[in-house]
Amino acid sequence: MKNKFSRENEYRAGMFNRNEGFEHITNIESNAKGIINTVAIELEKIIIFPNMISPIFIINNRDLSAIITAQEKKQTIIGLIKKEEEEGYCTFLGTGVEIAVGSLLEMPDGAHSALVQGRRRVKILNTFEENGLIYTEAEPILENNKKVSNQDHALMNTTKALFESVVQLNRSIPEEANMHINSITSPGWLADMICTAISLPYLKRIEILEMYDEIGRLKFVYKLLKNELDILNIEEEIRFNVQREVDQSQRDFYLREQVKAINIELGDGDIWEEEIKRYEKRIEEKKPPEEVREILKEQIKRLMLGPALSPEASIGRNYIEWLLTVPWKKKTTDNLDIQHAEKILDKNHCGLEKPKERLLEFIAVEGLRSEHTKQPIMCFVGPPGTGKTSFGLSIAEALGRVFVRISLGGIRDEAEIRGHRRTYIGALPGRIIQAMKRAKKINPIFMLDEIDKMGNDYRGDPAAALLEILDSEQNSAFSDHYLEIPYDLSNVFFITTANTVDNIPPALLDRMEIVEFSGYVMEEKVEIALKHLVPKQILENSLSNKDIKFNRKTLENIIQNYTYESGVRNLERQIGKLCRKVSKQKIEKIENASKMLTLDAVEKFLGPPLFFPFRAENTDEIGVATAVAWTENGGEIMPIEVSVVDGKGNLNITGQIGDVMQESAQAALTFIKSRAKIFNIKNETFEKVDIHIHVPEGAVQKEGPSSGITICLAIISALTKRKTFHDIGLTGEITLRGKVLPVGGLREKILAAHRSGLKKIIIPKKNSKDLVKISDKVKKELEVILVDHMDEVIKMALQG
Repeated sequence: MKNKFSRENEYRAGMFNRNEGFEHITNIESNAKGIINTVAIELEKIIIFPNMISPIFIINNRDLSAIITAQEKKQTIIGLIKKEEEEGYCTFLGTGVEIAVGSLLEMPDGAHSALVQGRRRVKILNTFEENGLIYTEAEPILENNKKVSNQDHALMNTTKALFESVVQLNRSIPEEANMHINSITSPGWLADMICTAISLPYLKRIEILEMYDEIGRLKFVYKLLKNELDILNIEEEIRFNVQREVDQSQRDFYLREQVKAINIELGDGDIWEEEIKRYEKRIEEKKPPEEVREILKEQIKRLMLGPALSPEASIGRNYIEWLLTVPWKKKTTDNLDIQHAEKILDKNHCGLEKPKERLLEFIAVEGLRSEHTKQPIMCFVGPPGTGKTSFGLSIAEALGRVFVRISLGGIRDEAEIRGHRRTYIGALPGRIIQAMKRAKKINPIFMLDEIDKMGNDYRGDPAAALLEILDSEQNSAFSDHYLEIPYDLSNVFFITTANTVDNIPPALLDRMEIVEFSGYVMEEKVEIALKHLVPKQILENSLSNKDIKFNRKTLENIIQNYTYESGVRNLERQIGKLCRKVSKQKIEKIENASKMLTLDAVEKFLGPPLFFPFRAENTDEIGVATAVAWTENGGEIMPIEVSVVDGKGNLNITGQIGDVMQESAQAALTFIKSRAKIFNIKNETFEKVDIHIHVPEGAVQKEGPSSGITICLAIISALTKRKTFHDIGLTGEITLRGKVLPVGGLREKILAAHRSGLKKIIIPKKNSKDLVKISDKVKKELEVILVDHMDEVIKMALQG
């Protein structure tokens, strides 16, 4: 039972002892011992004093049934004050209130409310539960049975005067309350009435309810009222001081205006007018577009007419500063020398043929056109550490443009992109305009890093705001909420980066040209290390080329055994760690320290190998086939094991297999069943055995359809007891008819097969177009077999 009405409603309901609706409800008569027996309800966090009327909210059926029972008998009930639960038992205060409950009102949510009238305090003797209701035995506390003395009258008058002072200072207490207080003649009723009117803590109200002595109760309330008046006087003093400070501010403004007039009379000039002149001079030097010029003149005019130190003037100055510092026309001249660009790109990057070719195409087109052309909007997609961000820097260097970068990772607020309205205190333009201010040119290389890491919430969707920016048909009139002027971004060369396109909204992805940054192969990593990482780390660790030397064999060992990535970030860390070890030896002046890092020195400095990649099996086995998989860190071989045991025809798949891969296994098994006669497998065999497929490294999630032909081959091997060739890797999706469908990530898979020591790899024939990405050296050392159907796979990979 809770009171959900406001304090004002309680005042208006409880200040006046209205008897409408309660006349027919009689108090419960006491027995010969002065005890009353009746049903009771719980009052939680609400105290109802005698003679007071207050609304209550009934939230449980037990209290509702108790009220209905009392209303049928036209009797009062007892309100029990609930205490904290102790060891699972609910306890009540020793004092309660006999109350009369008016008509019930049903609320829209199914609960009920009612007005109740307090009748008298009762001393709780016993409570018990019967038939789902709470019953209580209580002794009424009789009041108004003592003659009021002159001293008591004086206390009452003093309390009433004190309450009147409180009403004058506390605007939340209505004037009607003071009028009603003055008509009360009972000291106990007066104390209860004041407790209802003022805001008292719940525990203080309980303390007052348990005071049976009327005069003692009134004295206690007088002290509380005196404390309330002291607090109200302090609040009034604070309000007065604040108003005085406001008046002082107005006086200061008036005096400043007088000083301004005096300075003008003395010929010293006005500092605000000097500021206006500086703005006008900057406008002439900047030569912004006509639309911007008109807005600047309008803002300057407002500054001249308004108070110089007003908040509006400060907002206006900030707006003018932004309009004058953002570039509108100034741009850099592109260096369109293809040979120069090619030299820069080859010097800074190994591999990355596709991105390099795309940039050279752009330079060629720009060199052939005299008029302005639309700038490309590219999205560099690839694993971490593959050079996406550094390639953007190389583009800026090759073209001679300014490079600016903002990170979009974790952004959830649209205002980060479009800015805030100027009406907000501390408003600023979005990150796009802020970056353009840093660039100081209208045609920078603008990198939006980690575009796939954006989120969205109730503040908007940043990806939706980027739709306008990354659309060459719309970004010539980009709308920033702060500037409120169309800003031309059509000269900007936008580059976005992402690790995957899966998290990029389709509408945004459609506006960008995808440029893939695939993982580096071993040879490329070695070249990057020798040309860039080793010299960089030698310099950062205060060494020289005489102090430490890396050879190709050492670097290959570090790449294979101490890093597991598509990029080169971890490789750089390991090289840096080796350099620091050598720096330490140099400081300690260790003699006979080797300058050339050998394999033993690497293991001594870096510890035992951290990674043990799968290698090709050494022998042919039954029920084992080697799949080649794509991962974010490049390619990897993955042995698939199949075991056939007695059972009931179940297919079990383990090793953290995703739904798509499980479906591939089901499709493979169905294909085998449909060709059982050809494979010399009896049909009843499938009903008598369980087939268990396991992919090692069970802690790693595996997904995708490209292992379909590998699973099929391993199952056939296990059922027919025929061995598979251990030096053949497989990748390809299988259908129910045995068709082999193309798959993705073929470059990484072929490189992984080559790196793992496989001699042959079977791939779908429709993936032949991807072989152009493979170096001649790899194709020479690894035989690539193209297939269209599972029958071809069986002939190539299964013995017998």
